[in-house]
Amino acid sequence: MTAPTFLGRVGTVAGSMVSVRQAESVASGIAIIGGRSYRVGQVGSFVRIPQGYHDLYGIISEAGANATPETLRDAGERGDSWMTVQLVGEIVETSFERGISQYPGINDEVHLVTEEDLAKIYGGEATGQVTIGRLAGAESIPVRIDLDALITRHSAILGSTGSGKSTTVASLLRSLCGAAFPSARVLLIDIHGEYAAALKSIAAVYRINPTGDERSLVIPYWAIDPQELFEFLTGGLEDKAFTAILDRVQAMKATVAKDFKGVDENALTSSTPLPFSLKQLWYDLIDPEVRTWANTERTVAALEDKGDAETLRQPRYKPPGAGSALPNQNQQGVLHIRRQLDQMRSRLLDRQYDFMLRPGDWEPDLAGKAKKDLPELLEAWFGHDKPVTVLDLSGVPSTVLLRLIGGILNITYEALFWGRELPEGARSRPQLVVMEEAHRYLGKDTDNPARDMVQRIVKEGRKFGIGAMIVSQRPSEIDETILSQCGTLIALRLSNTNDRGKVQAALPDSLSGLTDALPVLRTGEALIMGEAAKLPIRCRITLPPEEFRPSSGDPAVAKAWSQPRGAQDYQRLAAAWRSQDPKWKEKT
Repeated sequence: MTAPTFLGRVGTVAGSMVSVRQAESVASGIAIIGGRSYRVGQVGSFVRIPQGYHDLYGIISEAGANATPETLRDAGERGDSWMTVQLVGEIVETSFERGISQYPGINDEVHLVTEEDLAKIYGGEATGQVTIGRLAGAESIPVRIDLDALITRHSAILGSTGSGKSTTVASLLRSLCGAAFPSARVLLIDIHGEYAAALKSIAAVYRINPTGDERSLVIPYWAIDPQELFEFLTGGLEDKAFTAILDRVQAMKATVAKDFKGVDENALTSSTPLPFSLKQLWYDLIDPEVRTWANTERTVAALEDKGDAETLRQPRYKPPGAGSALPNQNQQGVLHIRRQLDQMRSRLLDRQYDFMLRPGDWEPDLAGKAKKDLPELLEAWFGHDKPVTVLDLSGVPSTVLLRLIGGILNITYEALFWGRELPEGARSRPQLVVMEEAHRYLGKDTDNPARDMVQRIVKEGRKFGIGAMIVSQRPSEIDETILSQCGTLIALRLSNTNDRGKVQAALPDSLSGLTDALPVLRTGEALIMGEAAKLPIRCRITLPPEEFRPSSGDPAVAKAWSQPRGAQDYQRLAAAWRSQDPKWKEKT
């Protein structure tokens, strides 16, 4: 008697490609097996080819007339139904392995894959498999991915606007941070402020202008790479001036080095994350630029007002005399960077950069002493009682966004890299870094600190327990080095040809037909392929409840426009713009 899972028999074998003649007894559509429904002969469906003590598994990559072998086109025209199957792995005894050790024979039986078969392939949740959705062709079957491979081999979630990308991220993070993984640790860089409400029950949210339970986001300037910091502050310096400034920064850090654990004063550099005062540095640099001397020996300064470093008031000297007349212009220690120092002062006074240049308790006084240090910052980001840290950068000015993200990633990577052997390090407690809207800061720009840091993470992070998850609607705009290092791809609906090409490049040529389905995937439906998925699979991602979804949905235009117009207050609108805070409320 024919088994209910029987589909047909092998007709031709060409390497890993197998042509299967569908049995006449098999009707197209849906088969009911063991009370569950399965789609028959669908592109993307799985098949099983028994081989005695072990089974071969493959994916249907083509069905219909084009799947008919060339030598049998006439037979195809007479009504035979054919399928092209790409072999992807096998089960030997009880364990599934990618690749195949033998090929099927002509006329070997081909069977539909059931839930029991998939359970053998994917294993249970106890083996590190995380359930993230249901099989698109048989929604009674759970889809699981391998947590170890997802984190250590990096991943990318790709999908056009409206494909369900943000909801997928929220759902996936909730699955990863479930009760089975109480020590999960995720850092989410949120460009548009979409995830605070969606993840509030499992996340600590940091924001420049916090409200409610949100925490204040600060990134101390002294923990950022000094080259990027001074590029932002001054707009660029010549090598001589830049070297002189770094030497001065190093000297300022050396004066406080003895107060901090782990600092070797002989190995200290300007990049060592120690506090120093930018205000005092500015004052020390501007003074020789404007100084004049009251005598020819240049021993008495023609000072009228010594200024104030704390309030960034520059010293005032008598203007130099004409020709050889006194006062004389200073020539000692002058770097000729007056314009750059004026820009630096302007940046320091600009309140929109306070989160970085005036970082609260992390801001040093003029002597380089601060109330809080790196341990408090690292504990705030990585050591709190929630599994997820959301850094909401929606209020960050675009002028500093790339450098800021580069600084955040630098702090994360350096701290966890050097602490890799400690219980707080990423080998003992691995760290996942999720980067939303990645195309905005991981492009192919020549000068891009964020991209440079992510390249380092995807190339080296695996060895130290740091994994990256790239989330983007435009994969074609992301640096190819970064995307090529993502071992797992979760591709939602993609309409653009160039973007689909990026996904197609990650598949074997024989499976490239699967990407043809990308433009017609339903919202929240994805193709999952790569290291974390033992087989490429089409999955319907489990949607979280409405209140746990990101605030990234489209406005309900018809509903909003059909309502009576309420009271309008454009003073409030202007205040929100000026404060760079979409949640601005007038203080009472």
